[in-house]
Amino acid sequence: MEKNKNNEITPRGPVVVVMGHVDHGKSTLLDYIRKTNIVDGEAGGITQHISAYEVVHKDENKVDRKITFLDTPGHEAFSKMRERGANCADIAILVVSAEDSVKAQTLEAWNTIIDNKIPYIVAINKIDKPNANIDKTKSDLLEKGIYLEGMGGDIPFAAISAKVGTGIDDLLSLILLVADLNTFTCDINANAEGTIIESHRDPKRGISATGIIKNGTLVNGNFVVVGNAMTTTRIMENFKGAPVKTLACSSPVRLVGFDIVPEVGNTFYSFNTKKEAEAHINYIKENGVQNKKAEYKNENNVKVIPIIIKTDVSGTIEAIEKQIEKLSTTEISFRVLVKGVGNISEADLKSASIDKESIVVGFNVKLEPNARDLNENLHVNIQIFNIIYELTDALAKLAEERRPRQEITEINGKLKVLKTFGETKNSKVIGGKVVEGKIGEGNIVRIMRRDFEIGKGKITGLQLAKIKAKMVEEGTECGLMIDTKIDIASGDIIEAFTITIQ
Repeated sequence: MEKNKNNEITPRGPVVVVMGHVDHGKSTLLDYIRKTNIVDGEAGGITQHISAYEVVHKDENKVDRKITFLDTPGHEAFSKMRERGANCADIAILVVSAEDSVKAQTLEAWNTIIDNKIPYIVAINKIDKPNANIDKTKSDLLEKGIYLEGMGGDIPFAAISAKVGTGIDDLLSLILLVADLNTFTCDINANAEGTIIESHRDPKRGISATGIIKNGTLVNGNFVVVGNAMTTTRIMENFKGAPVKTLACSSPVRLVGFDIVPEVGNTFYSFNTKKEAEAHINYIKENGVQNKKAEYKNENNVKVIPIIIKTDVSGTIEAIEKQIEKLSTTEISFRVLVKGVGNISEADLKSASIDKESIVVGFNVKLEPNARDLNENLHVNIQIFNIIYELTDALAKLAEERRPRQEITEINGKLKVLKTFGETKNSKVIGGKVVEGKIGEGNIVRIMRRDFEIGKGKITGLQLAKIKAKMVEEGTECGLMIDTKIDIASGDIIEAFTITIQ
């Protein structure tokens, strides 16, 4: 990010993400806020493709304040999108139904909020319903560790009806109060930077992306970089789809004309000249620096399974990627080569055939006839599913099968050599004392001299007071015969060990 010489730090409007169970009224709440808080005559111009918009609400001093809302899908398959929303939000609203109370998806949303360490407000919705039970909902939240104000905690909450508007003003006022307590600021004279929340390829307009400006000001004539993608701000639109010349902190922005599709979740940066923007891209390419965590790294001999994912709808891709992320460990991980919507094609198989370890996974799709014919020669591992948990189980099994096995050596006993006796070509007879653990007939041993291993062998006989024995315990002197070609000397340590594969 570049900054002008004269920094100007100023308060900025909060960016708010609304999260919760799919049926608890999140979308209804957002619709009500949007329709009743955007200036008359503008609401009809809002494009439904932008999932972020600004509203205006008066604070306690009757001053108009802007609040930016992010919309996030509620279905479980789109949890990754909800995480993206939480990543770029300042405040979260956790919507809980007063009818249904706390659900599993409620807790998932709450955990995402906690993981991202952002302040949040609980909105207890549907209080207009006949079966609404606010007290029970509060108690259920308390049992799950969500401590509301007045119930032993400090989490603000509002009882609302998103359908009829009850309590919505109180909720908006709470948002501004939380914003004031956290003091969100930005430097309006800095070059803009923010987070990409959507990207889209349109046959007529080309590649566009929607972002939230988190710092600085974006002006017409800037160049914007997202990873390796770049565009100008020649076509820059606000959340209503109207062309604008400038946008500042916390504002949603749509940019049109990227050369490649920007990756959602990445940070965007703006530059005054094309030369500066290109230099930034070159720096990224040369140093491998991205503004997000690398999904899969082949470090420390991690086993990598290349995978191609084809699904019927794009949302399923994210669900599968999230499952893959859960399966990845320090020993094994999946690397996505290709992902997309549609049937498995010849091109997919050719991409997979580069590495014999590759697997092609399809969900609710088919293998195209030409691809089936091609695979008679390529023999690519193709697996198609229509139930998500079966796909997950299959990948988990594959990961376990291909996981690098590690040899674990466990020392069972140590014997110090006190004296050596006769020997044959491959056997040595020695006397010693067990100084640790125990040793037994048949044990595999390694011969240590001054902490260095000089060879291995096997105990073929044990005697305790000249009587044959199967096992000798710690602190006991004994005689033993070791099958080895190594010359053993007094003072050497004989370590009995076992090897397990994990």
